[in-house]
Amino acid sequence: MLLKDLPEDARPREKLLARGPGALGDAELLALLLRTGLPGKNALQMGQELLDDFGGVAGLLHTGPEALKSIKGLGPAKRAELVAVLELARRALAEELKEKPLFATPQAVRDYLQLQLGSRTHEIFAVLFLDSQHRLIALEELFRGTLTQTSVYPREVVVRALALHAASVVLAHNHPSGAAQPSRADEALTQTLKAALALVDVRVLDHFVVTSSQAVSMAELGLL
Repeated sequence: MLLKDLPEDARPREKLLARGPGALGDAELLALLLRTGLPGKNALQMGQELLDDFGGVAGLLHTGPEALKSIKGLGPAKRAELVAVLELARRALAEELKEKPLFATPQAVRDYLQLQLGSRTHEIFAVLFLDSQHRLIALEELFRGTLTQTSVYPREVVVRALALHAASVVLAHNHPSGAAQPSRADEALTQTLKAALALVDVRVLDHFVVTSSQAVSMAELGLL
């Protein structure tokens, strides 16, 4: 059945305009982005399949552009629209973190880090640089690859902290394997960076280990 063949009050666009976006399910919202489906599969069905394939809205949003290429019916235009929605979500969260103290919105921090790092297929080490009010100055990805004490250079983190006039930082890196538990190497790296940044009076407030499904705080685990 085509979307135009549905009763008018069941069509996603008409339903949204009449009752607001909160009245729509996840698949219906995706159908509005997709607009069209495939022969034998309308946009609503295609939206539901995307949710099933990627583990819901959170999984889809944490999926990189490359993974979307494997989905039949998602051409360049539709992939671009989905990626654009993801980027808008990142920017909205970044604006929120810049306007208020970072730890006033702990879930926003986790969501932001998951959107930035959760879908990466290789390890990324990033630093959130904060001002004296714990508001976000910038998020910078500083290192890539297997992260150890020898592959992350404390001097470079210190140089960026000084250049941005940061008063404190939050460290973050992803585990593409999906295991969110901090490793011994993560703990050792955290202590090394904490000592280096203390020399220039910059505090390490936390270190998050990020996967597509969660962001684990080492501070909350008592590992800082």
